[in-house]
Amino acid sequence: MRDLVEGVERFQRDVFPAKADLFARLATTHRPQTLFIGCSDARVVPELITQREPGELFVIRTAGNLVPAHAPGPDGVAASIEYAVAVLGVRDIVVCGHSACGAMTALAGGDDFSAVPAVGRWLRHTGAPAGSTADRVDTLIRDNVTAQLANLATHPPVAHALAAGALTLHGWVYDIPTGTVERLAPAA
Repeated sequence: MRDLVEGVERFQRDVFPAKADLFARLATTHRPQTLFIGCSDARVVPELITQREPGELFVIRTAGNLVPAHAPGPDGVAASIEYAVAVLGVRDIVVCGHSACGAMTALAGGDDFSAVPAVGRWLRHTGAPAGSTADRVDTLIRDNVTAQLANLATHPPVAHALAAGALTLHGWVYDIPTGTVERLAPAA
């Protein structure tokens, strides 16, 4: 915990003063153009990968960069998507998978989720059964990004914005050891 406290102190001493004008503007303005949906994996940092400043990305991070298909009832991911599209008016949504994804590795390996049942239930949103026929984890990672783009399109604000030509969906796969980003074929 001490390292986090020291980080806050460095931020307040070195970073914040250098960006004081930006933070003053952000105190009254919130206009990100992109919703970035990535994995909660600590190695995947959207602002670092895209070199964006605070306020430029609206970020949702979930295990496996999963986006459940629209369903009635309370859902934090759906609420964040709805807010980003219907209120903030983002023009682009990126779903970003990544190499060495623990969630996709567990699925491809047919891991037993009985000790972590919430994880097992959550991973059902990949659309891939445990013990998936995908021979390689990287194939499952890409297939998962494509499946999440399809799930996104089931959300009413996303469907409406897509139909109006006001929104574009993008699929990316970030490779941790090389820093490269593969852009998957655009969503139809």
